[in-house]
Amino acid sequence: MLTVRPMTPDDWPIVTKLFGANGACGGCWCMWWRVPQGGKTWHEAKGDKNRDTFRRLVRADKVHAVLAFDGNEPVGWCSFGPKETFARLKRIRALQHESPEGTWAIVCFYIPARWRGRGVATALLQAATNRALELGAKAVEGYPVKLKEEGARMPGAFAWTGVPALFERSGYEEMQPAGATRLLFTLNG
Repeated sequence: MLTVRPMTPDDWPIVTKLFGANGACGGCWCMWWRVPQGGKTWHEAKGDKNRDTFRRLVRADKVHAVLAFDGNEPVGWCSFGPKETFARLKRIRALQHESPEGTWAIVCFYIPARWRGRGVATALLQAATNRALELGAKAVEGYPVKLKEEGARMPGAFAWTGVPALFERSGYEEMQPAGATRLLFTLNG
């Protein structure tokens, strides 16, 4: 039976079990949105540096996330938080737009391949959204990847921000702010 709960600072061993040796995907350790610059800076941080930085953030209770479980087995992750806490969001031109004060962002999903297609992402998004609103979010944004065609499947490594149908099922509405060239979905609290 699938259950979802907020992550706590004591959950680091669960996170490492879920993310595995690759840090979920290519040494990211859910740091992509937290590191202000890409390029060489990002490549130098991947792996151990990201893991160590992320571990400090988790243990200091500076990461908002929900974890999905099948019994005691971790089967999914979703990270979210106040939009201003994700440095990379400020630098990606394709996502630039005015957000209301108090906007939170859903930035990352990780679900091992054997658990995809079983409703884990939907459960994670709903729990993360509810938790963000409980913690005072006035609005919640998501940045799913655009599918090449309706109903197409996206490899998990490229769908780490979700897909449009996921956000639509959870009550989010698509926005197309002037200047934004990536998909943006929002839910007002």
